Amino acid sequence: MMSTGWIDAIMQLNTANQDFVLVTLLATCGSTPRNAGTKMVITENNIFDSVGGGNLEYQIISVARKLLSDLNVQQYIEYFPLGPSLGQCCGGSTVVLFEKITESRVNIVLFGAGHVGKALVTILSELPCQIYWIDTREVMFPPLVPNNVVVINSDDPVEEVGILPANAYYLVITHNHQLDFAICEAILKKNNFSYLGLIGSKNKWRRFQQRLIYKNFSEEVISRIRCPIGLNEVPGKRPMEVAVSIAGEVINHYQKKQSERKKQCVSWKELKPLYHDRERIYSQ
Repeated sequence: MMSTGWIDAIMQLNTANQDFVLVTLLATCGSTPRNAGTKMVITENNIFDSVGGGNLEYQIISVARKLLSDLNVQQYIEYFPLGPSLGQCCGGSTVVLFEKITESRVNIVLFGAGHVGKALVTILSELPCQIYWIDTREVMFPPLVPNNVVVINSDDPVEEVGILPANAYYLVITHNHQLDFAICEAILKKNNFSYLGLIGSKNKWRRFQQRLIYKNFSEEVISRIRCPIGLNEVPGKRPMEVAVSIAGEVINHYQKKQSERKKQCVSWKELKPLYHDRERIYSQ
């Protein structure tokens, strides 16, 4: 357990863009190790503060870490009776609220520093994004970039795929079709991305599909590639027009995901039984 209190822990983890679960003893009844309102913070590898220790806390940590790996749940609530089943003889009970706090920033990996890439960075850098901008040609990068842009001049961009953040948005717009294919292949093999967009014509996409099928990728996996990348509603071939189309699609995608997360919160139907069933809460 880390000695840092839960408030300081949240500040540190938010600064580091690290996912965590905020645990709150929502209500208590009878004899319990800690009172209602007590909080602790749990990450994949650390815990901060305490809600009383013992097997109750052990079970809470286990639930929180399962929540961190579940992409479909943001909030969860559970009732814990402090009796023989938990190896604690307090005799009371508590209701625990688990709130998963995920990165507010979207990780975007942009392969290609040509005209469209430069225009894209101009737009995306104004959004709540962390951008990893990758190209083999150092001379293509501008001397100064925004604070949320990390420039990666790499001799082998394909190798970078293996060390980039999970669930990122990948935009593949390099100057080389073979490199585009190798990058897409590596991303599909990694299989932990939120979005994969590929620039190119319909003919290029047909050839890529054929090659991916030949390499034993299923049609379901191949269909996760968006090609041609960008919104059909935004036409134009100028670099900035293409960039606006691509940025619009990325924004549309991550806004939908954030809306889905809001729907994953605890509903009143889930809370109501906790207030009425067996007088679990506020019975005294």
